[in-house]
Amino acid sequence: MPESKAVKPPRRSKAEQRAETLEQILDAAEYLFSRHGLHGVTLRDVAQRVGVHTSLMHYYFDDKRSLFDAVFARRAGITSGRRMEALDRYAQEAGGKPTVEGALHAFLDTDLDLYIDGGDAWMNYAKFGAQVSNTPEGAELMDRYFDPVVLKLIGILKQALPDYSEEDIFWGYFFVTGSLMHTLGQTGRIDRLSDGLCTSGDFAAIKARMARFMAAGFMSLKPTGS
Repeated sequence: MPESKAVKPPRRSKAEQRAETLEQILDAAEYLFSRHGLHGVTLRDVAQRVGVHTSLMHYYFDDKRSLFDAVFARRAGITSGRRMEALDRYAQEAGGKPTVEGALHAFLDTDLDLYIDGGDAWMNYAKFGAQVSNTPEGAELMDRYFDPVVLKLIGILKQALPDYSEEDIFWGYFFVTGSLMHTLGQTGRIDRLSDGLCTSGDFAAIKARMARFMAAGFMSLKPTGS
């Protein structure tokens, strides 16, 4: 019988090849920025990690800052959009009677699920977000991509806490986001302090506790006499 010929895979178009290279560049930059920040990475570093010539980087990006912005934007729209949908859904289900814990579950759990289910790529983005959140360039991007979903959460919290001052609610959110950014940083400090009992990358364990813990913090700010 004649030997069967191996079926050749379909040849990829130039557009598909460019798209694949772009994703490789974004993945490499995300990894490097997550560990060294904007100013600790060069286009040459990214090119070397991908295995391409530095000149190719300028085909896709004008400069390092445009690459940095693209890395941030690639996943920011996903997490912000998912949280906005979750908050809208929760507000509708709550029927005008939301709770602090319910709102925080919608806001926090939806984000943590992306990191739990998304593998190394999303865990790199988690570190990247934590790395840049306290930098001027990162703060600008946070404002652009996340202000709408944060203000949506604040609006639901105001409804859940009608007797609380707006100031206390904003401070409460400030503490929540600080805890979330520290979580995303995955520093390993809790691993060492707890002698391995807790690990900073165990987002499932964090998800099981964070919203409830933070809700109790909000409730502790209850106005005197109310």
